[in-house]
Amino acid sequence: MNDPVQKKRPPWREPMLWLVFGLPLASIVAGVSLVTIATRSGGTDAVRDEVQRVSQIQTADLGPDGAARRLHLAALLRLDEGGGAIEVIAVNGDFDRAAPLRLTLAHPAQAREDLDLLLAPSEHGWRADGEIDLSHDWILQLAPEDAAWRLRGRLPAGQLATRLAPASP
Repeated sequence: MNDPVQKKRPPWREPMLWLVFGLPLASIVAGVSLVTIATRSGGTDAVRDEVQRVSQIQTADLGPDGAARRLHLAALLRLDEGGGAIEVIAVNGDFDRAAPLRLTLAHPAQAREDLDLLLAPSEHGWRADGEIDLSHDWILQLAPEDAAWRLRGRLPAGQLATRLAPASP
């Protein structure tokens, strides 16, 4: 009945032992890996606007967008790829041609890549010197220094011009 020559297996060769200890150990390693990845990716709030949070409601000031809409402002952003210049040309509305404008180029995923440029008045609109990385999209915001109004737009990767308009219709 019982074979006297049957050898006892060592514990590490027992499949049930691997199930009892292996599966929980694998889930702990996976959980720690996921937590590490999540904490190293940075914040999840990609909005540059000042946002107020009350309970579960988030509100942002849309006043500058409304002011741009009331003034019927629109502009064209143009990049001079060869000369390294950024130019904004007024398309519609009553702009103060003597005042400088602030152009913010926000990277869609990495806040450390964001650029903030001060555009000086020029012959055709406003201008600044600088090279822009065209390998990815940019989220654009144009405003005067007092932030009384703002225009927004998106510059797709590789494109050299785009239209800037108020964010809300």
